[in-house]
Amino acid sequence: MLTRPATTGHAGVVTTGAATLSAFDVLSIGRVGVDLYPMDSGVGLEDVRSFGKFLGGSAGNVAVAAARYGHSAALISRTGDDPFGRFVKRSLGELGVDARYVGTDVSLPTPVTFCELYPPDDFPLYFYRFPMAPDLRIGIGEIPPVAVAESRLLWTTLTGLSAEPSRTAHEAAWALRPREAGLSVIDLDYRPMFWRHESDATRAAETALASSTVAIGNREECRVAVGETEPERAARALLDRGVDLAIVKQGPKGVLAMTRAERVECPPTPVEVVNGLGAGDAFGGAVCHGLLAGWSLADTIAFASAAGAVVAARLECATAMPDEAEVRALMDSTREA
Repeated sequence: MLTRPATTGHAGVVTTGAATLSAFDVLSIGRVGVDLYPMDSGVGLEDVRSFGKFLGGSAGNVAVAAARYGHSAALISRTGDDPFGRFVKRSLGELGVDARYVGTDVSLPTPVTFCELYPPDDFPLYFYRFPMAPDLRIGIGEIPPVAVAESRLLWTTLTGLSAEPSRTAHEAAWALRPREAGLSVIDLDYRPMFWRHESDATRAAETALASSTVAIGNREECRVAVGETEPERAARALLDRGVDLAIVKQGPKGVLAMTRAERVECPPTPVEVVNGLGAGDAFGGAVCHGLLAGWSLADTIAFASAAGAVVAARLECATAMPDEAEVRALMDSTREA
């Protein structure tokens, strides 16, 4: 397994001169915002009568998921200088995520995301990130060098490379963190509306994969990143780009995970789906947990599949992230069934 040896009581504290900076179990960089999700299922937004307001955004969700498993977690991002931004920062803290690296952009609003609910597998998303999302304005000066270099696991997403200055900030973070320093995960997280051209995303994926030890993506994201959709060929192509662990999500067909020496397939965990949008982030946070705990690849992927299923059975994303007991309970009930 790909692990970094555990430190006493999670990641430690590094002191440099007069400044004290924490190093975390999980340090995530990227999207955070507000999800406004309908309380009505099976109808278009034009017919929705009420919405729930929730913390959202992929990088923020993964940080919350890690915190739910007892890990120290922090997020590097930005919000707007507005009520939604204050809600995001307050919610992160309430959910156990250190928000000291979440800056405030005085010129851009906090992103808002709407969705429609057509379970079990259709959840159209509507992103309001105009004229640009604050999280894409993260600059090199907002990358905390000690935290990046010393945290046990760094989580990044392909979306973070879709615009400057965020792209350069990500490259600076990878430069601070040699591959042998610890786990670096790239979530291939391809959203076409965030890119001018698909080819730009493909080139960005090449950079990200060369700087990461773990890659996670679905079949479409693998097609964009490495030109392959067949799961085994996609996993091998990801490994050829330099990662040590490739994880290909196949939706109703489950998950394929591969290293150069091991191959694991895991079927999906059956649940009644309410909203599938947070399942991928729950899966990612659970992968972080398994890697940090030193579990076998098979145990990690089985647990992550169940964690994704827990969240798919709930409406919201961040606040739906389970703890380990909830995931184990679903795994036990599935076995008994």
